[in-house]
Amino acid sequence: MSRQDSGKKASKYRASSGTRASKPSVLLLGFLLVLVGVFGILHNPSGSAGAGASWDISEAGTLIFPDREEPVFAVQEIEDAYAHENSDTLKLLSFESRGEEIQALLRIPAQSSSCPGVVLLPGAGVSKEAEQGLAVELSKMGYATLTPDQRNLGGINIERDLELFKAGLEPPEYSMVYDALKASDVLAAQPEVDPERLAILGESNGGRFAVLACALNPSLKGVIVISTAGYGTENPGPALADDPEAYHFSRSVDPDTYLATLPPAKFVQIHSFNDTIISHDQALRTFALAKEPKAMYNVTEETHGYTESMRPYLEKELALLLK
Repeated sequence: MSRQDSGKKASKYRASSGTRASKPSVLLLGFLLVLVGVFGILHNPSGSAGAGASWDISEAGTLIFPDREEPVFAVQEIEDAYAHENSDTLKLLSFESRGEEIQALLRIPAQSSSCPGVVLLPGAGVSKEAEQGLAVELSKMGYATLTPDQRNLGGINIERDLELFKAGLEPPEYSMVYDALKASDVLAAQPEVDPERLAILGESNGGRFAVLACALNPSLKGVIVISTAGYGTENPGPALADDPEAYHFSRSVDPDTYLATLPPAKFVQIHSFNDTIISHDQALRTFALAKEPKAMYNVTEETHGYTESMRPYLEKELALLLK
């Protein structure tokens, strides 16, 4: 189900043998060219994504992107309004991805040189600023973090995205996965960060994008997901089974689809038995699909997202991943 850039351009009309075309013929040709242009836009995701972007889906149902170019970004140091007691360096960073400027916060631990780094993806509705509490905790452990503002603040609309997919246009979910990939490239390019020691961490919906990004970027040592799970599309209901396009799209955005391709990167899952949004049973189903190396840790709070009780597990696994 390829969605590659056709790259075709309509050539200028030329009358043969020196004969001038009649006005009705020219008008008809112009109308046909307009139709061809509209068809090309509808069936060319590159036109919607900009910058020559394209995507495809493998037979296994996973996304395929073209090779990424060197990251282009701008960075400036700013006042750290989120951890006054710390002596971290905080920078506002912007980078280009899929024709958009993505804003991110780069946090560097004090007196760090070539420290390991973590791409930190917030949950749906959570900004890069609101995620700085966890970023500060990671800094105390010695990790630099790059926390982007995800498109739509990480929120998704499956029905709308499916409509775009069926029209050959790039769903925002695909762009958000690509943003996470670009964020890992940008983090690796920072002079304070060791590009050989990078991982990705996501909370809730951010965890889903983190799994996809880790599977598509072999340079990442592992993915840690907090309060997240896949969609379970490996066993489709009648609605998906009867609609091949809907099934292929659903598989392409389901973290469960990518678990088999993660190794040698490690999959780490941290979840509460009493999660208020994503049940522990859902988390267990996803963990069962993951391949080794993998690890799962559980807490008991009736909440959703990171809690202080998760810190020992987070610290342990990051030390193993990025030693």
